[in-house]
Amino acid sequence: MQKIKSLMTRQGLRSPQESVHDLSPIENLRIPSKEELRESREEPIDPQAQQEIINSIEEVYFSNDAFDIVKYELERLPPVLSLQELEEYRDKLKQQQAAVSKKVADLILEKQPAYVQELERVTSLQTGLQLAAVICANGRRHLNIAKEGFTQTSLGLLANQRKRQLLIGLLKSLRTIKTLQRTDVRLSEMLEEEDYPGAIQLCLECQKAASTFKHYSCISELNSKLQDTLEQIEEQLDVALSKICKNFDIGHYTKVQQAYRLLGKTQTAMDQLHMHFTQAIHNTVFQVVLGYVELCAGNTDTKFQKLQYKDLCTHITSDSYIPCLADLCKALWEVMLSYYRTMQWHECHDQDEAATVSSDGSNVVGTVENSFDRSYVKKKLEHGLSRIWQDVQLKVKTYLLGTDLSNFKYDDFIFVLDVTSRLMQVGEEFCGSKSEVLQESIRKQSVNYFKTYHRTRLEELRMFLENETWELCPVKSSFSILQLHEFKFMEQSRSPSVSPSKQPASAISTVATLFEQYCNGGNPFEIQADNKDDETEDVLASNGYESDEQEKSAYQEYDSDSDVPEELKRDYVDEQTGDAPMKSVSRETLRSRKRSDYNLNKVNAPILTNTTLNVVRLVGKYMQMMNILKPIAFDVIHFMSQLFDYYLYAVYTFFGRNDTFESTGLGLSSSRLRTTLNRIQESLIDLEVSADPTGTLTAAEERKEKVPSPHLSHLVVLTSGNSLYGLAERVVATESLVFLAEQFEFLQPHLDAVMPAAKKPFLQQFYSQTVSTASELRKPVYWIVAAKAIDYEQMLLLMANVKWDVKEIMSQHNIYVDALLKEFEEFNRRLNEVSKRVRIPLPVSNILWEHCIRLANRTLVEGYANVKKCSNEGRALMQLDFQQFLMKLEKLTDIRPIPDKEFVETYIKAYYLTENDMERWIKEHREYSTKHLTNLVNVCLGSHINKKARQRLLAAIDDIDRPKR
Repeated sequence: MQKIKSLMTRQGLRSPQESVHDLSPIENLRIPSKEELRESREEPIDPQAQQEIINSIEEVYFSNDAFDIVKYELERLPPVLSLQELEEYRDKLKQQQAAVSKKVADLILEKQPAYVQELERVTSLQTGLQLAAVICANGRRHLNIAKEGFTQTSLGLLANQRKRQLLIGLLKSLRTIKTLQRTDVRLSEMLEEEDYPGAIQLCLECQKAASTFKHYSCISELNSKLQDTLEQIEEQLDVALSKICKNFDIGHYTKVQQAYRLLGKTQTAMDQLHMHFTQAIHNTVFQVVLGYVELCAGNTDTKFQKLQYKDLCTHITSDSYIPCLADLCKALWEVMLSYYRTMQWHECHDQDEAATVSSDGSNVVGTVENSFDRSYVKKKLEHGLSRIWQDVQLKVKTYLLGTDLSNFKYDDFIFVLDVTSRLMQVGEEFCGSKSEVLQESIRKQSVNYFKTYHRTRLEELRMFLENETWELCPVKSSFSILQLHEFKFMEQSRSPSVSPSKQPASAISTVATLFEQYCNGGNPFEIQADNKDDETEDVLASNGYESDEQEKSAYQEYDSDSDVPEELKRDYVDEQTGDAPMKSVSRETLRSRKRSDYNLNKVNAPILTNTTLNVVRLVGKYMQMMNILKPIAFDVIHFMSQLFDYYLYAVYTFFGRNDTFESTGLGLSSSRLRTTLNRIQESLIDLEVSADPTGTLTAAEERKEKVPSPHLSHLVVLTSGNSLYGLAERVVATESLVFLAEQFEFLQPHLDAVMPAAKKPFLQQFYSQTVSTASELRKPVYWIVAAKAIDYEQMLLLMANVKWDVKEIMSQHNIYVDALLKEFEEFNRRLNEVSKRVRIPLPVSNILWEHCIRLANRTLVEGYANVKKCSNEGRALMQLDFQQFLMKLEKLTDIRPIPDKEFVETYIKAYYLTENDMERWIKEHREYSTKHLTNLVNVCLGSHINKKARQRLLAAIDDIDRPKR
């Protein structure tokens, strides 16, 4: 009913037949009959009334097609039925039905023409479809014929061909997979052959191939296996890289670098390489030291392997210290040489690669990346130099400080210094380092060792000096300290005047570095500990005269000339009178006069003792140590100066100390010499024989640095007049000191070259105030001989017996002059006797004669000052006596002018001065004593000086003497 209502409302275009089919079954049963339709057509109904009837139909009838009208109407019946009401209700329903039927019939009639037209179209379409069906049937029949005749066979061939191609591809894939499965065997072989680039290349190609066949399930497992293999190759590559650290091989390293480049890990490889070098240094030194410790321990106890390297070094014994140090440096050299050769390889490789890039400008991106890698590697290697050397220094420092070297033998310690110095040279060539760590450690050990060593040497020197008999040590006339083993290290110097520090500068430019020398083999630390010069020292003569006829004749000529003083009486000019000799001086006489000077100073061998030679050897050892390790130069030179100081002090103590003669005021010891001796005594000499138990610790430490004063051997006799009071021993001692000073002067340029600038004033002071005073020690030493060799007291007694107040001028000199000259002739004879034992140099003989003459002249003045009465004739006699003495004396000695000649003459002539002149003379001549001046005034009293003048002159003398008091 709903559809009917909607159709009636919208006046749709459906045909009557379609409308009939849309009705519900019940409605279909209620379709109006033809009579009803006719009646409805015949009965005119108002359209509006009809529409009202239709509108009055309940909405429920239009709800849906499944609505049950009968049930609905039956359920609406009231409980009590009324026929009339039912009939009325029935009529109403009939009206409604009639209105609906009428409306439907009107709609059907209205759409009848459209229905007929559409029906015709349907019929036409049906005809067209039947024709199409016939055409399709014919096409299918023809297609079946074509299929059976051609298409099926051709497509079958194509399908089979395609299948064949797929199977061929599959076969190739299977073969590739089979090859990949067998790759691990080949990779293992290549790794055993150390063909790392080939193995990596193969592995990378396999990985690339595996990624192509990753759709196969078996390949995923293979890909994982290849990745593991690649990691294994990297591990083996890292092991191969570590081998470079100890034994660099160009081919091996080239393969390793190519392999890392294929992996794209060039920078990682360089980081790993430095780590391996650091580890190699640690492992190398540990294994070397551990081997020696276990060897010395004599057992296989594993406790040493658990020790730290620092603790392990303390277990090294003294016997194994040096070979262990040598092996340690050898092993470290191998590591540094490997690093050096690694840098060389990269430099050559970078040059070749840069040349290749410049010729081929393609692949700019790859070139930039390679350039970056090269720059990184270069910086890393340059930075690694100082790191590697720092590690080496620290390891060697730990080893050096792990053992106390203070009790080592000198040669062993020098070997340690030599090895360490060589190592520092390696460090300077390796990275330009000054090796401050090594220098400080070896400096500590050296200073510690040297203090102990020097203390022992000073004690030995004291023992030598106390047992020294001061006999001449026979050396050749050509002797030089450079001939001693201890000074062999100085042979590289071109000349002693050239500073050694300036020579290596020119030598280094021409001499190859250690790395260049030992790059292809050998080791700079393969030094024999007992590597001594095979040649022997040829410095000692077979006897005192060296079997040299010329030198022997020189002594004989010197002796023979000294034995004939009478022949020389006519050979000199009297300096006082200026008279010429009676006849000309012969050539023989001139030759003999100069012969002693020439022969004794030019031909003869130096004068020295065994102790002197030992001191020189000690100086050589000290310089050898200083030359190897320049940072301790000041300490070494300070100790060297103490050797000289002690030797000088000993010679002075043995032969030059005499308070009686030092108090004469003759200036025998210069102020510089006295200052030097006082300094030595205060700083070096331990004057306290017994240690004071109550002394402070500081005092004990100070005394520990000092040496007891030496004592002269009882075998040396200095009291015999026949030997001129030990003149031979005195000459040997004093001249050996002068010889030692000359050697120090010879070594001064070498010492100055290594001395730190801040400490050079000490060296200058040592030479100016100590070394240069050695020759000044001759005066006090030989003064004692001169004072005892001639009997000056006897001469004073003889002079006291002379009567000086004579009234007439005498023509004969007094006997005391002859006695004094005899004393001088006896002195000359004994001097010649001594010269047969020991050569007396000209400066020594001159000093001896000067001292004797000076003492004789002063004795003359003393004798003249003892005169109570004297006349003018007596003063003339004094002049006669002195002139006779001078004339005879000049025949005995070559010394000119005669010492203190004016001292005597001036005193004698002062007798003739007037009162005023004498007062002025007294004030000007303060070299005379108060006794001399007082006696002069007293003797002149009565002759030309009155008592008043005498009082005034004595007052002037007292004024002069007062400041002295």
